[in-house]
Formats: sequence, structure tokens, C-alpha cells
Amino acid sequence: MPATRKFPKLGRYIRPALLAIDWLLFNLVFGVVLWLFPELRPDSHEIHVMLILINIGFIPVLIGESRRDYFTLRAIRLERTVLHALCTVGLHALFFLSFIALLDLPYPGIGFYGAYYLLVSAVIVIWSLISRKLLKMHRRRGYNYTRVVIVGTNSTAMRLASEMDNDPGYGYRIMGFFDEECRPGFHGHYCGTIDRLDSYVHENNIDQIYFTMPGHDATLTRVVKIADDNVAEFFYVPQISRYISRGFQVVNIGAMPVLTVRRNPLKKTVNRALKRSFDFVTSSIFLCLYPLIYIPVAIAIKMSSPGPVYFKQERTGYKGRPFNCLKFRTMRVNVDADRAQATKDDPRKTRLGDFLRRSSLDELPQFINVWKGDMSIVGPRPHMLKHTEEYSQLVDRYMVRHLVKPGITGWAQVNGYRGQTDVLWKMEKRVEYDVWYIENWNFLLDLRIMVRTALNMFRKDKNAF
Repeated sequence: MPATRKFPKLGRYIRPALLAIDWLLFNLVFGVVLWLFPELRPDSHEIHVMLILINIGFIPVLIGESRRDYFTLRAIRLERTVLHALCTVGLHALFFLSFIALLDLPYPGIGFYGAYYLLVSAVIVIWSLISRKLLKMHRRRGYNYTRVVIVGTNSTAMRLASEMDNDPGYGYRIMGFFDEECRPGFHGHYCGTIDRLDSYVHENNIDQIYFTMPGHDATLTRVVKIADDNVAEFFYVPQISRYISRGFQVVNIGAMPVLTVRRNPLKKTVNRALKRSFDFVTSSIFLCLYPLIYIPVAIAIKMSSPGPVYFKQERTGYKGRPFNCLKFRTMRVNVDADRAQATKDDPRKTRLGDFLRRSSLDELPQFINVWKGDMSIVGPRPHMLKHTEEYSQLVDRYMVRHLVKPGITGWAQVNGYRGQTDVLWKMEKRVEYDVWYIENWNFLLDLRIMVRTALNMFRKDKNAF
């Protein structure tokens, strides 16, 4: 008797339901733009023609979605959700405007199209984020899960299971593990040898099979056939050391698939130009308003203790080159400033300095460093030269974090790894997050980090001192 599941057939309707809502939003936004901007409104005949073309323009979107794996993947990062939404709008705009041009239809003006696609982009992005959140909440409650079995009881199998269980919102339900024998030290639900796999997959409605065993050609072929016979998806998990955390991608040499280490996205000139342009424009705008912050803070610093307004410290920058990092001075002038990190109850801090640190306002002068090109708004935090010398000998891949410009804020900081590194593991985790950021960089990730940083400024951070 096949095992039952909650609403077993409803999961197949999630994808068409989300696409239907996308289609509805494209039409609703058209009506909203007509209502909000009456001065841009075309005549009634043009409105009907444009409405028809908006719906025809959605057909390529449906075709494109049928060929993409976005809806079948469960572990999707937020920035990919945003990018997917923007690509959906872009594809629609490409075909809609092409139809307008090819059919030589009346042209109401760039203002109307600009207003429509700006608004529909915002609406589709917001809806995508909301639907992603709702879907993860739905899965955490035990719905829309996918039944998984893992072939293998080795370390790779356990690492895979750990990643699947890391977030219940992914919706993976691991039903069991199969292997010729249960490995020593294995902790999981061992279901038996591979001889039992076929009947188990059939009786328990298994959706996906993950193969983690090394060098078993006959067994691999057998498991693939079991997956095919039971209409289950098959995934091969390569044997990669847990100490190699870098991303991989598959390339082909003829018919031979080969794994290659993912390149640093910021090696591409276009990506570097985009990041630098954003840094320059944003820091320029900020520095125009900077006197409104600088003047009262500078007066308060001068009144709190004798010494300069700015604290300048040599730190390690891009490709290991030192630069002078600026901060508002938060401590009394002392000889240990370039050697010792600030601690929670550091007696060197002034009362004003403690407030500036907790609110992160002391970091604002670093927009000057960004404008000059020494830093970026987002990137690994720059460390003192003394720390670079010490930790480069202690922490694996420490120097990799200098392949990009240091940042005012970073992926490690918004994930809780900021402030004092009084024990080695804290620096190891910071480096781990910094390297992940470098290897997975995209512009939307930078925006996400900036938003999280802004939100954290209004929350009490126990590591901000």
C-alpha cells in the first residue's frame, strides 16, 4: 500500500498558480498605470490593442518558464528570486515592444511604457519575494515536500542530509538511506541494502534519489534504472572534500562532463565596472549630505575628549595593499590603537564613542574611502595590518578575501560575524562568509546586504561595541 502524504496532488498546481498570478498582475498594473497617469493614456482603441498584446507578450514568458528549472529548485537564494522576476519582466518587455514595432501600431510615448514597466517590475519583484516566503512557510508546516532517499552512508551522504535539513523551508523529507552496509559512525535512518531500494521507492512514492557512493559503476547503473522505472528524479552527488567549500559548475569536453571551480564574478570587467559605478554614484550622493552628519558629530567628539575627529588606521586592502581607513574617533588617544581590538567594556572608549560604535555611525567616514576607490560599500571588512600578518598564517584561504576591495559592510557582518575575534573560530567563520561572498557575488546580493545592514542599525547587535 503506497504511503500517503498531505495533499499529494496539490504541489503540481503551485507552479501554474504562481504563473497565473504573474499574468494577472501584468494586466492589473496596466489598469493602474492608466488610472495613475491619465496624461499618458492612449485613446480607447489603442488601449484595447495594447491590452491584447500584453497578454500575447506573456506567452513567451510561459514558454520560457517551461524550459527553466527555477520552479523545480527548492534551495534558491533571495537574489536569484529577484533576478528571476526581473528577467520575467524583461522577456515580456522585449516581445511586447517588438510586437508594437513590427505591427507599426500607434505609439503613445516612452513615458507610458516606462511607467508601466517600472511599476510592473516593482510589483512582480515584491510578489516573487512574498510568494517565496509563503511557499517556505507552507513547507515548514509539512506541505509541498519532496520525498528523498539517499544512496550511501558515507560522509558525503551525511553532508548532503545536513544541507537538506538546514532549512525546513526547502521542503526535503529524507525517508532513508541505502547502502551495501551501514558505515561505522553513520547517524541516520538506514533502510537496508540496495536490493530493497526498488520496492521501497515504489511503496513510499519517492520523488528523488541521490547517489553519493564513489566508484560503483554497476550500482550506479542499477540505481538509475530504479529511478527511471519509478519515475523518480535521479541526482549524482560527486565526492568532493568537505574542506573545499568553493562552488563548482559543470562543463563538457566532448561528451565528458567536467567539474570546474567557479570563477570570481568580479574578475569580469563588466561586473567590476557596475560595482565601481554604483559605489561612486552612491558615495558621491552621500558625501553631498555628509556635512549634516559630520558637523554635529565632530563638535561632540571634540567636546568628549582631546584629539582629532577622525581615527586613521592602516588596514589591508585590495590585493593586500595597505590604505588609510577612516572612522570617527571613538576612543581616547592611546598607544594600543593599532594593536588591540576594541572589547565590550573597553576603558579606552568615550561615552560618545560607545554610542557611535553601537549605532555604526563611526563607520560613515569610510564613504570617503569608497569615493576615492580604496573601498567598496559592500565587501570583506578590512583588518589591521597586524591581524593580516597573524591570521594569514592561521586561517586557510584568509588572503583570498583580498581579491576584492574591502567594504563598509559585508556578508559576514550581516550574518552575525562582526566585532571582536577573540577566538580563532570567529575569524574562520568570517573568512568563510567573505570567501562565499566573493565566489557568489552579484549586484542584487550587494543590495540585499545593504538593506540588511540598514535594518541592523535599528536593532540591538550584541557584537556592536
